[in-house]
Amino acid sequence: MQAHKLLAEAVGTFALVFAGTGAVVINQVTGGGISHVGIGLTFGLVIMVMIYATGHISGAHFNPAVTLAFAIGRHFPWPLVPQYWIAQLAGGLVASLILRALFGDVANLGATLPVGPAVQSFVLEIVLTFILMFVITSVATDTRAVGQAAAIAIGGTVGLEALFAGPISGASMNPARSLAPAIAGWTWSDQWLYIAGPMLGAAAGVIAYRFARGETPADAP
Repeated sequence: MQAHKLLAEAVGTFALVFAGTGAVVINQVTGGGISHVGIGLTFGLVIMVMIYATGHISGAHFNPAVTLAFAIGRHFPWPLVPQYWIAQLAGGLVASLILRALFGDVANLGATLPVGPAVQSFVLEIVLTFILMFVITSVATDTRAVGQAAAIAIGGTVGLEALFAGPISGASMNPARSLAPAIAGWTWSDQWLYIAGPMLGAAAGVIAYRFARGETPADAP
């Protein structure tokens, strides 16, 4: 077990959930003091800064779907996948429990809930995570990409997708981000789509980028 990597993943996911879903909760508490735009920017910015803070330690996944996709793309060892998942969920859950202790069960603790048909949000989550993982794979695994800009590109993608899709699906793209407030607030309505959608989208995204850069399965590391 590589404890330093797991700690980095837990801390990064803690920050993501504490700041991101915290923005949702505080927006409700203050009667819209943060706004939808502010919430989207919060998610993007916290991802960006935590990638800079921990990317050199753990790879800065903060997302079980990203960890799975990296393993599928042969950029991450399979034995570490469940360990990363546990660390990510633990970090997110601690953040949600602190938010509940501070503010109570406000705004479902920022839990993702579909507005409209569940299948609509399910498809949105697949497509959103596909785009996110395509970007992540590009800047994190392709030596031709500008590595120093990885955090900006990934954080920008998260913020962009949260801005336009958040009002419908919540723009989770991350099972840990959705499961943490769902567990802390015991909110289970349609949570399956926030696990299955990102997992499918991330897997498709990493495979699509392999083909986009002209890589065959035999070429993968």
